[in-house]
Amino acid sequence: MKKIDLKIVASVAAAIIIVYLTTRYWPNIAGVLSSVMSAATPIIFGFVVAYPINILLSFYERHFFPKSEKGIVLKLRKPVCLLAAVVSIIGVVALVVVLVAPQFVACIKMLVAKIPPAVDWVIQKFNENEFLSKNVVGAITQFDWQAKLADMTEKIAAGVGSTVGAAFTAISSVFTTVANVVITIIISLYVLFERDKLLSQVKKVGSHYVPERVFAKICHVLSVLNESFHKFIVGQCLEAVILGTLCTIGMFILRIPYAPMIGALMGFTALIPIFGGLIGAGVGAFLILMDSPIKALIFIIFVILLQQIEGNFIYPKVVGSSTGLPGLWVLAAVTIGGSVSGIIGMLIAVPIAATIYKLVRDDMKTEKKTPWDVLAVPESFNNKEKEGE
Repeated sequence: MKKIDLKIVASVAAAIIIVYLTTRYWPNIAGVLSSVMSAATPIIFGFVVAYPINILLSFYERHFFPKSEKGIVLKLRKPVCLLAAVVSIIGVVALVVVLVAPQFVACIKMLVAKIPPAVDWVIQKFNENEFLSKNVVGAITQFDWQAKLADMTEKIAAGVGSTVGAAFTAISSVFTTVANVVITIIISLYVLFERDKLLSQVKKVGSHYVPERVFAKICHVLSVLNESFHKFIVGQCLEAVILGTLCTIGMFILRIPYAPMIGALMGFTALIPIFGGLIGAGVGAFLILMDSPIKALIFIIFVILLQQIEGNFIYPKVVGSSTGLPGLWVLAAVTIGGSVSGIIGMLIAVPIAATIYKLVRDDMKTEKKTPWDVLAVPESFNNKEKEGE
């Protein structure tokens, strides 16, 4: 008779007990997990913010600050490159704000100034063509706005006492948000400074507690995922710059107003895959419409042509080729990601889909033995690891 392995029996019993306790006390466990996740939100966002900054940091390290064996140069390499990466990102954001904010405020002022004459014009046309009865027109024209505003002011003043608590709650929420933002920035900078050390620690812990073959598969999947996200972010940013530049140049040639603002807006919204340019075009057309309906129509036609060029030539070459994902799957990933989690889903769906696509494609080229082999480590990955050592 085969001897019973007590370790296996204990493991199965422990698993059954854990499943039972999780099912039985799930509301309490879910509450604890929710509290932990809420407390860990700044840490999670710190890692998320550090990832795109690390891409720029690595770029500066490779091209403008090559690795050196000299002590002082080696010590200054990472701080200088990190400072350059942060300043570059802040500079781009500041440039977009400087281009967009003043003209956007001017458009809002113009819109507010044109609303009363437009309302008077509509009322006049209704009155001339007798679309509305004279009683209705008279009620609209004789409406005492000052009296109504005074009445609203009195009601607001009477309700100030009841809103004090809400004001304190809002102020507390603002301070909490600011504190979380500061903690997120500090954590992201710490992660970037200690990047190599953290990676080394993760590898040591993983190789010690996880079987070697399983750990190699996990490293391979994470390597493909990192490569997909890296290429997608770089390609998407490059595509956004190209689209914003072409839009600005085209608007200057066609003498359409607000060219710098709308070009920057188009480039910024183009960071959202596929649908981002349409969002920027809609906002731009509305702002131009306030100045000239004819130029707004010209802008719409120009953007449609630009979107055709961008969708058929620029995007597939820049983003599609960088991720290795066919255009149909890019559209499917963006649609599903947007339905599940909005704009964030759109941003992360494409690199995740590219990772799955690459893993499955590599698996199709190899002889399949078990379902686990879908995550098999290619020989090229092992060779890279050896070269890195």
